[in-house]
Amino acid sequence: MPAQFRQGDVFLIQVESLPEDAREEIHSERIVLAYGEATGHSHSVSNKDARLYFSSGQHFLAVETNAKLVHEEHEAIALSGGVYKVVRQREYQQSGMLRYVDD
Repeated sequence: MPAQFRQGDVFLIQVESLPEDAREEIHSERIVLAYGEATGHSHSVSNKDARLYFSSGQHFLAVETNAKLVHEEHEAIALSGGVYKVVRQREYQQSGMLRYVDD
């Protein structure tokens, strides 16, 4: 079973490798996976420890050796080296539309 981690509305699932067409997204000091809409806090990883890629509407986090997923209101999560698919939790609204969960 692949490693799985949840921190608030961010869910990481370890996958075998990056998709062949994945392209790297450049970030300055840290990679933000999701911003907290209510507080302005964020789920993030230092860019010295990982790289973020995009492919077919999905984000993938490639961790070199070790990294920490941090958020001001949650406990930090230690990530070992590997590739993780980034999934943002969504919910249905009465209108039938999907929206990302506020964290």
